[in-house]
Amino acid sequence: MIRRVSLAASCAVLGLAMSFAPSSAQAERLIVSVSNHRVTVTPNYSGEELVLFGSVEKDASTPASRTAYDLVVTVSGPRADMVTRRKERKFGIWINTDYRQFLHVPAYLALFANRPFDAIANPEVQRRQQLGLNNVLLTQRVGPDYADVVPNDAFRSAFVRLRSEHGLYREDTSAVTFLTPTLFRTGIPLPAAVPIGTYNVEIKLFSDGALVARTETAFEIVKVGFEQFVATTSRQDGFVYGLVTMAMALMTGWMASIVFRKD
Repeated sequence: MIRRVSLAASCAVLGLAMSFAPSSAQAERLIVSVSNHRVTVTPNYSGEELVLFGSVEKDASTPASRTAYDLVVTVSGPRADMVTRRKERKFGIWINTDYRQFLHVPAYLALFANRPFDAIANPEVQRRQQLGLNNVLLTQRVGPDYADVVPNDAFRSAFVRLRSEHGLYREDTSAVTFLTPTLFRTGIPLPAAVPIGTYNVEIKLFSDGALVARTETAFEIVKVGFEQFVATTSRQDGFVYGLVTMAMALMTGWMASIVFRKD
């Protein structure tokens, strides 16, 4: 089963979803923040964890019977095109036999909730709100079409598994903690291999299986020091980048000749 998703259709679906999103007159409002809006990556960076915290603010139109909430946090990193390849052993060696290209997908993707998604909403709401890795749209090039496929598709499963093994895709339905009925927090783990770029954080509030409020925040991950200089120079000044890399190669060779010199 394939879910065909053209670029025009994707925009139409997004517009339709926004038209049905809670309006500014909603009964609840989410106030959120993260512990650090700018994470710096240095040569010895080994990962860290940010903290997202916030509260649910009610107004006079909030139903008195609405006392319990569920929260889903989706963190998505910079988007890029990626390829998953299938290898088979032929004539005693492993070779690539097929591949699938994933288009404009998050390099980092994490979904956190206070309880299992099945307990938060029904399958249709989960699919529409993209709750859980199985419901997140990962657009692929399937022949001449742009599409997403069923969660147990071999290429999709392999793509999610490989990203998860590096800590770049994750799902945790016990990561959000309600400290009080309206105050909440969750951690956002960032592995050592975290990509550089801007990260969007979307927070969705549910009650009795329905979406009642949503908001967004963001943070960025940047390189600093010599690594940032090299990365920026490689993009903006190829000549200087070539000189720097040549100098580094010469220095490495010179140091190696000293270390391994025979007396």
